[in-house]
Amino acid sequence: MKIVVLDGHGANPGDLSWAPLEELGSLTVYPRTTPDEVIDHAADADILITNKVILDKKVLSALKRLKYIGVFATGFNTIDIQAAKELGIVVTNIPAYSTDSVAQMTFAHLLNITNRVDHYADESRAGRWSRNPDFCYWDTALPELAGKTIGIVGLGHIGSEVARIAGAFGMNVFAYTSKNAADLPASIRKTTLDGLFAASDILSLHCPLTADTREMINKETLAKMRPGTILINVSRGALVNEQDVAEALESGQLGAYGADVMCEEPPAKTNPLFAQPHAYITPHIAWATVEARTRLMQIAAENIRAFINGEPQNVVNP
Repeated sequence: MKIVVLDGHGANPGDLSWAPLEELGSLTVYPRTTPDEVIDHAADADILITNKVILDKKVLSALKRLKYIGVFATGFNTIDIQAAKELGIVVTNIPAYSTDSVAQMTFAHLLNITNRVDHYADESRAGRWSRNPDFCYWDTALPELAGKTIGIVGLGHIGSEVARIAGAFGMNVFAYTSKNAADLPASIRKTTLDGLFAASDILSLHCPLTADTREMINKETLAKMRPGTILINVSRGALVNEQDVAEALESGQLGAYGADVMCEEPPAKTNPLFAQPHAYITPHIAWATVEARTRLMQIAAENIRAFINGEPQNVVNP
């Protein structure tokens, strides 16, 4: 089997070993692949590994040897799943590898917004604390999370872990989920989406990007939220309308926006969110802990091995 990785640098910039994949076939790793290079890089592949490279019907139809695509991520919206199925190409993903890491980033954003660690650390380095006449100072609000209501959109692996951690902070946990209320822990209250908007001090998004969820946070839904709501998005950039979020920050309807994802990645310098002092953007790194990426590599290899053995797992186009 010839295995080709189309964009290996994102998941493994050099701190992990490719040995788990090398053991399964002849491995070629491209750090990056541009749209014009896809067919050339993948021409002889039996197995393709990709994260963000788009594989549409035109590309897939040109890859005559291709039997398997392993998505180096949980989301698989970069692949034309229906075309792959029609061409007999198995597509798998890697679920739940980054649950702990993404939940951790959710609270990294939330705690930064509430406790402003970045602000006070920067000012201390600049000498403000040293010049201060008192033993301490603060010039931002410093709210406690205990007693606040967090609304969680989606209770998959990550959303459920965020709910668990929120409970440990003493927060009230509401959720919008397809799961039955009777199957949820007693600490989680199921509600409607509008109910979530109305009740939440903090709203955290943990759902996939679909036709129904695209830009679910927009001018209309932002108006339904409590003034000053904190919005966290470590899921998919396009769950929000970024212009509408920027305007809500400008008006104060949103108190803060913490995001690890954007609609366009990398984003344009002119993105309206960058002009907002209460928008805190990290460069899509929630998944990138060494522990999560190690699991990613291991599960990718397990998926390929299962496919070679005739028992594919984590298939997204059965």
